[in-house]
Amino acid sequence: MPNRDDAWALLCEFTQSESLRKHALAVEACVRAYARKLGGDEELWGLAALLHDFDYERWPNDAHHPTQEHPYSGSLILRERGYPEELINAILSHANYSGVARTQPLDRALFACDELAGFLTACALIKPSKSIHEVETASVKKKLKDKAFARGVSREDVYNGATELGVSLDDHISFCIEAMRSVAPALGLEGAAATSAG
Repeated sequence: MPNRDDAWALLCEFTQSESLRKHALAVEACVRAYARKLGGDEELWGLAALLHDFDYERWPNDAHHPTQEHPYSGSLILRERGYPEELINAILSHANYSGVARTQPLDRALFACDELAGFLTACALIKPSKSIHEVETASVKKKLKDKAFARGVSREDVYNGATELGVSLDDHISFCIEAMRSVAPALGLEGAAATSAG
């Protein structure tokens, strides 16, 4: 199986957007944390998360076609490069329109963390310090109800993700906040105060 350096190189080859790369890192942190919690293969789960959107910039798939563009086009490249079917299946299944069912814990973890990681990033960026360390579960839940905030994030996917994982929304949000805090500098969410102090 390709290693993380290979996966990062592949992501960077196809994704120029810094915010999309950071999104991949945020989802990776959350999914790796769930791998540790649920007894999954942390490397496999981490690579699936890191690469879940690697083809999105090139093939955004606005039409939500199941066998064209993202994530289908990416799945062909991953297969070509020797990634395991379990990882490819998880990436395909994170898009509801792909028609690929989420049957494995990895599939459910990736789906559950994808939209939430993006939402938590948005919550951190509106803080004066732009720090994930200031994001609290209660305020995230409140923001989820505000349709105008981070409108690109599917609330339905956030709620369904927690349900499919079998965890409460509060626990899921808290868990992902902690996971993202552990990689805050890489996400650019360490916060202005923390950077100048440390």
